This record gives sequence, structure tokens and C-alpha cells, in this order.
Amino acid sequence: MQLIDGKALANKVQEAVSAEVTKLKQEKNIVPGLAVIIVGDDPASHAYVKMKAKACEKVGFYSIVHKMPDTISQEEIIQIINMMNNNPHIHGILVQLPLPKHIDTDRILEVIDPKKDVDGFHAYNVGRMVTGLDSFVACTPLGVMKMFEAYNIDLQGKDVCVVGASNIVGKPMASLLLNANATVTITHIHTKDLRSHTSRADIVVVGVGVPGLIKEDMVKEGAVVIDIGINRIADGSLVGDVDFENVSKKCSYITPVPGGVGPMTIAMLLENTLKSAKQGI
Repeated sequence: MQLIDGKALANKVQEAVSAEVTKLKQEKNIVPGLAVIIVGDDPASHAYVKMKAKACEKVGFYSIVHKMPDTISQEEIIQIINMMNNNPHIHGILVQLPLPKHIDTDRILEVIDPKKDVDGFHAYNVGRMVTGLDSFVACTPLGVMKMFEAYNIDLQGKDVCVVGASNIVGKPMASLLLNANATVTITHIHTKDLRSHTSRADIVVVGVGVPGLIKEDMVKEGAVVIDIGINRIADGSLVGDVDFENVSKKCSYITPVPGGVGPMTIAMLLENTLKSAKQGI
């Protein structure tokens, strides 16, 4: 079993981004800028935003965080996004999800200029990604694809089971795998027999937020297991959606939680923001 070290890979990506930023500043006098909008006081969301801001600082980005109360109206959020859309110093706009229930998330995401949609959630970018055209791709699935590439895990012709069908992870993940010529099965909360799908897959990718969902008898010998889930359990520790201790004994490759997919998500956000800054030249 080989551990897929997302932290080490993310550090490499960050170093490459940092070098590009230095070059952009010297040659074009451009500093990539990222604006983050966070609504409410969800502790997990604030922790993620803090990590993103720290990563931006590390690579030399300009970043700004708009913190808003959960009583804010939808129109006020839209006004702030439009302001960012028109700001030439901002190359990436990210709205931290989830949003409060009175806000229409789809409407908010569609207001973001697709050229600044570094989270890859705008319908324009999703459509281009599905059809294999150049686009901004959702950071978590993109990070997983970079992991496959870095560890020389060939996807062509492989049977891949994606557990979870969210717009943020499961659906874009399935599309990227399909574009890489894998044979993809998507499972979700209404799937009748999850084990029957996961147990015959060469690669299992799971991201549903259920601690220890994937057990040892649900994966075949030598499978590659990518655990996107991150859950805080009663004792305060972070665990994934995979029973790591037992499943890892059967795997050829597996991602740990923490230190697996999480750091790569932030690294891809930096890559996407840099890409946007360079496209504007």
C-alpha cells in the first residue's frame, strides 16, 4: 500500500505558483488577486477561509475576505460580487458554501463572472468541463486528477466508482474521469446496494461526509481509494469517509485524512486564480 501524500504534492504546486507570481510581478506588474465572500459564522467555513487566505499570502497573491452576517440579503451579496466582477485587481471570486437558507445559491454562483469563477461552479464552466473544453474546474476534483497524474495512476479503461453525486464534487469528478477514458459508475444516497458497485471498482472515489462509510469488505484487493470526506468526530479528531485502518490493508494506493485531498483543493484554487490572472494579459 502506498500513501498518496496530498500535503507534499500541494507544497510542490504552491512552490510552482509562487515562482510564476514572482515572474508575473517582475515582467507584467500583475499581482493575482482573490476575493472570498463568507456569509454567517459557521466555524468550518471560517477555518477553510483562513487556510485559503494563508495560502494566498504564502504565494504572493493579493487577497481580500468579505465577511457578512447571515442576515444579509441576496441582493446585497450580488452587489458585492458585481463590484468584484468589475475590479481589475481581482482575478478570482470565491463564495464559501454553504450559504444561509434564505439565499439562492445557484443564483449567487451565476452572478460571478465565468472568467473569475476560480471555484469552477458557474454553469458556463461546468458545461465546458463536461464537454472537455478548457475551463475552470472545481478545485477538489481537479486536485484528485492531479494526484492520479503525479502517482502515474492510469485511468484509461479502469472501472471507477464515484460515491456521492454533489455538484461540487461527485458530478464534476465523474465528468473528469469520463474525459480521461475511465468507465464511471456514480452512486448516491438512493443507490440500492453500494457495496455491489464499490467492490468491483479498480478505483473508488468517495466524498459524502459519512465517517467510515467505506469498509474493508467494500473494496477489492489492490484498489485505489481516494477519500474526499472530512468529518470531525466526537473526540475532536478528523476522519474521512473511509475506514482507513482496515481498508488501507487492501489498497494499492490510498489518501489519508487529513493530509490527502484537502491540501490539494487549496493548491488548485491557487492554480486557478493564477490561470485567471494570466488569461487577462
